[in-house]
Amino acid sequence: MLFDDKSFSDLLRDIYNNTKKKEVQIVGLIDQLKPMIKNMTDASLMVPLIKEYLEVSVKNDDNLVKLTAIVQRLLVASNKGSSGDEMALSESERAQLLEAAQDLMDKS
Repeated sequence: MLFDDKSFSDLLRDIYNNTKKKEVQIVGLIDQLKPMIKNMTDASLMVPLIKEYLEVSVKNDDNLVKLTAIVQRLLVASNKGSSGDEMALSESERAQLLEAAQDLMDKS
């Protein structure tokens, strides 16, 4: 378990479902806005809004993917360490992962 009752596969499933849900929302938003665009002025007002919405969505997905990569590395290292393998994360790798996780939290 990663936290509370979430497993790594639950996290991956959430990322996939969120991505699909956002795809449907974006298509729906664009479909709703299309009839409102009658001229270039309308387009110049609507397109930046759509662009911003898409950028936020992509940024959120990117952060989730990065977080998943961090968790996956920690799980792999944990499994290696528990089997007596000396390939577990070094102190510098742990520090790097913690820094990357903190950067993600700060950007969100």
